[in-house]
Amino acid sequence: MNSRTSPAPTSVRRRVVLLTAALSALSLTGCGVVGATGADDAGPDSASDDITVGLLLPDTDTARFEKFDRPLIEQRVSSLTDKQGEVVHANAGGSSTRQSEQFRRLIADRVDVVLVNAVDSEAIAADVRRAKAAGIPVIAYDRLAEGPVDAYVSHDNELVGQVQGRALVNALGDDAGRSKVVMMNGAPDDPNTALFKKGALGELNGRVDIVRSYDTEKWLPEVAAENMRTAIEEVGAGDVAAVYAANDGMAGAVIDTLQDAGVTDLPPVTGQDADLAAVRRIVAGTQYMTVYKPFLQEAAGAAEMAVAKVRDRSIQFDALARDRVDSATRKDIPAMLVPVTALTRENIEDTVVGDGVYTVREICTEPYAAACAEIGLVP
Repeated sequence: MNSRTSPAPTSVRRRVVLLTAALSALSLTGCGVVGATGADDAGPDSASDDITVGLLLPDTDTARFEKFDRPLIEQRVSSLTDKQGEVVHANAGGSSTRQSEQFRRLIADRVDVVLVNAVDSEAIAADVRRAKAAGIPVIAYDRLAEGPVDAYVSHDNELVGQVQGRALVNALGDDAGRSKVVMMNGAPDDPNTALFKKGALGELNGRVDIVRSYDTEKWLPEVAAENMRTAIEEVGAGDVAAVYAANDGMAGAVIDTLQDAGVTDLPPVTGQDADLAAVRRIVAGTQYMTVYKPFLQEAAGAAEMAVAKVRDRSIQFDALARDRVDSATRKDIPAMLVPVTALTRENIEDTVVGDGVYTVREICTEPYAAACAEIGLVP
């Protein structure tokens, strides 16, 4: 774990500046509380600006966590604390044991608040309890952790599944009822997986023929690839009409596996997270769609909630956490759930390009230049 965060690369800093340019407007219009005053919300003072936020991320396989979420959280904490606040960051690399060690180090170092994106939501509960016993509030980020968390910041994860499932049904059109669909779900120990699956099944059940369904240990693309090979052997490469892939890493593995099996006319494949590789696949027509979850709103909300919690600003905190969710161990958790968008070839410019996540030049490298030109995406 780094004791301090290192400077972001120039390209990341440029994106952070562009993405966070709208933060003031977002805070004022979206939540209506940042900068507000009240009995328990007096203006900030220098003592409350000296804040240390512990940030625990689960893996590097999901590109957005390190590329976008972390620098955005760092930027927002710095902005909220007159550049006196610090984010101490660690990535577990997919290991729940390593994440527990990192969590305990943050507790020992007496950080002011912990933002945790759990590798294993059940296993992390013991460390959440340790933090609470030490008087350190814990906010679950992106994935709902078990234990006495103070709040949860994520997207509407059931809606994510609904958007994916609806996209597949629309792509299959009149043939949907006769179409054989393979479901490549996320990690079974991630509570988001159940919500994604519930949302997707709400759209797919009764409308398509779900012939195989797999859970994917730790969201690993190699596990998804092996499961897809099994599905191809049992169903037939040419008979797979569509694949529900819960995220972009698995979508890429599914597509590679189908191509290795000789499939040239690829079926529609879903995704999630709007990874750059996935956006390029969508441009090229090999991946049908991904779910774009605005990183700006989620990361900014988490940072604002963490700072408000440390400062004991309940008006700000409550206005940010307008939703409520339940975990296996706690009911009625204050939550901020950010809406999502289906990203297809038709709206790349209005979503990830318009929000400054990627430039057209980054998306439309030489192998994708002709496909970009087809959809009017020209540097």
